[in-house]
Amino acid sequence: MNRSTEQESFWENDFGNSYIYRNNDNLLLAANLSLFSKILANTENIKSVLEFGANIGMNIKALKQLLPNTDFSAIEINKKAHNELEKLIGKENAHHQSIFDYSINVQVDLSFIKGVLIHINPDKLKLVYKKLYTSSKRYILIAEYYNPSPVGLPYRGHNDKLFKRDFAGELLDLYSDLRLIDYGFVYHRDPNFPQDDITWFLLEK
Repeated sequence: MNRSTEQESFWENDFGNSYIYRNNDNLLLAANLSLFSKILANTENIKSVLEFGANIGMNIKALKQLLPNTDFSAIEINKKAHNELEKLIGKENAHHQSIFDYSINVQVDLSFIKGVLIHINPDKLKLVYKKLYTSSKRYILIAEYYNPSPVGLPYRGHNDKLFKRDFAGELLDLYSDLRLIDYGFVYHRDPNFPQDDITWFLLEK
């Protein structure tokens, strides 16, 4: 399938396949449970969640334990990852497509993205911001690498595949009805529940 950016093709094919096996273990699940429990402490009445770029659903696995009565849906471009995602949330809720191609048909209580905006072509970020915003009735969560100004870095030997910036700040600037509820950082050397130097931002409409 022809993709509009080289980053989409990168994650759709072999590199995306190998990512699946690097990110499927109980340590990550435990770290995600710790992370999301802190974030959800500032929310209420979340009954529906949409994840952009879910891979095999490790984030959703944790959220399903914390929000057992919640409906989950997700978008994933990589076919192998999508197959695993279907097993977790059902075929009707797992959308195999690019984020750019996803149409917002229903709104959810929480839309979120974790470790995906850093891999989006910078020219396409506003489109993803719009989808995050439009799909949410109330809460938006962004969990990414942070940098006060845009910068590109090598990623596992590849160029133009990793970008850091103030994603949450840009979203807040775009939509004046959003407010920042909470934010935090998880260090990769955390002795109990490490994440990959993730900075998270919880926003509310």
